[in-house]
Amino acid sequence: MSGSKAYLTYSSSVQVGAQLGVEECKYQFAWDRWNCPESALQLSTHNGLRSATRETSFVHAISSAGVMYILTRNCSMGDFDNCGCDDSRNGQTGGKGWIWGGCSDNAEFGQRISKQYVDALETGQDSRAAMNLHNNEAGRMAVKATMRRSCKCHGVSGSCNIQTCWLQLSDFREIGNYLKVKHGQAQKLELDKRRMRAGNSADNRGAIADAFSTIGRTELIYLEDSPDYCVKNTSLGLHGTEGRECLQSGKNLSQWEKRSCKRLCHECGLKVEERKTEIVSSCNCKFHWCCTVKCEQCTQVVTKHFCSKRDRNGGPFHNVKRKNRGHRD
Repeated sequence: MSGSKAYLTYSSSVQVGAQLGVEECKYQFAWDRWNCPESALQLSTHNGLRSATRETSFVHAISSAGVMYILTRNCSMGDFDNCGCDDSRNGQTGGKGWIWGGCSDNAEFGQRISKQYVDALETGQDSRAAMNLHNNEAGRMAVKATMRRSCKCHGVSGSCNIQTCWLQLSDFREIGNYLKVKHGQAQKLELDKRRMRAGNSADNRGAIADAFSTIGRTELIYLEDSPDYCVKNTSLGLHGTEGRECLQSGKNLSQWEKRSCKRLCHECGLKVEERKTEIVSSCNCKFHWCCTVKCEQCTQVVTKHFCSKRDRNGGPFHNVKRKNRGHRD
């Protein structure tokens, strides 16, 4: 399938997948200094977005993964006439006591169509373009790396002498978690600046190819260090951390969440301000015959914490030296 028919067939899945990537990005970085702002979510570089930071690499990877994920899922659900389960290995021995069978999610299809759509947004020919395409592919590789094997037992009286197994997509949250780790491990690409400055396109391409030859396909890469996300920078579309909410207490908080006030406020030279808010909600609802539900209105006082400017006379963190942490240590 090609041309306008293919575009109409796949475009809605591509849009849903891209949105899935955006939502996951915001979830993964909700308590980081950089929290996946709208200004960072443009994949195409032709409109002047030429950032090449560690965070840019995550945006490209998670967006590409989201598109591949939805295309693969919709393929297996029978939404496309030209695509279905991946049964290419059915009947083959997969390991001791199991064989391939059933309906594996067609990741190859999702990868191919995602590549056509997402990579087409990159029209540049420079090192940033090469970086974006590499990170797009790393996102697609993450979908495949996190697929899980599901099996069904066969045998007399449920003895499970042999199993039939197939591959399924994991929950997208697992892919997000996987790529957040890759973000923390991202490698800065060092290019041969002498060859790049020569102005010869062949030398440029050679320098880029040499630098990329040492990087694995599953790894995220970036070219430039992240700016100080503590500080508002209008030209870069960064809002800083002043006014951001942080977490000091609550059930089932991770260590990363528990340290959010230190990371967002204290280490950025801000103080933690406590605010109490009244929330009105329906409660004590009762069903009355027949057929209404009557509720009371209950008021709950909720305490939240936010980063705010310190008094002019400063405090224990007035001259704090910030650590520019764009990722988890």
